[in-house]
Amino acid sequence: MNGLEIPVRRLDPGLPLPAYAHPGDAGADLRAAVDVDLPPGARAVVPTGVALELPAGYAGFVHARSGLAATCGLALVNAPGTIDSGYRGEIQVVLVNLDRCEAIHLSRGDRIAQLVIQQVATAEFVEAASLTTSNRADGGFGSTGGVSGPQAPQPADEQQGV
Repeated sequence: MNGLEIPVRRLDPGLPLPAYAHPGDAGADLRAAVDVDLPPGARAVVPTGVALELPAGYAGFVHARSGLAATCGLALVNAPGTIDSGYRGEIQVVLVNLDRCEAIHLSRGDRIAQLVIQQVATAEFVEAASLTTSNRADGGFGSTGGVSGPQAPQPADEQQGV
């Protein structure tokens, strides 16, 4: 055996099981079980025709396909989608068309997302009166700076003197 063996229930016999496109790939391709038309800004829950039995201590993470994101603006609404080890239902992918002008047509069998299987730890959350200090402390979004420093660039019409 070359890797972790994952039992897969094929809910749609006309579709292949999730598979890696190349040796060493982290994500296995998931395919659309139905045709989907996504107008600009629209979203859809797309079935994949497969259900998994992930072992305890593992989870599946559904990620967007970078090629579809770059060429037509297809993204996942809840990226990455999380598949817990106890879930046995069909994997479904929540897709959104981020293109402002063009509709996206997906055909049954198209590769629509990739599934990454990872080992995960569970935690015991213990209430504490205080937390140890760190360099970041409670700095949140943008606290480490951006493209040109701590503030994001402003649109030209909002810049001072314009």
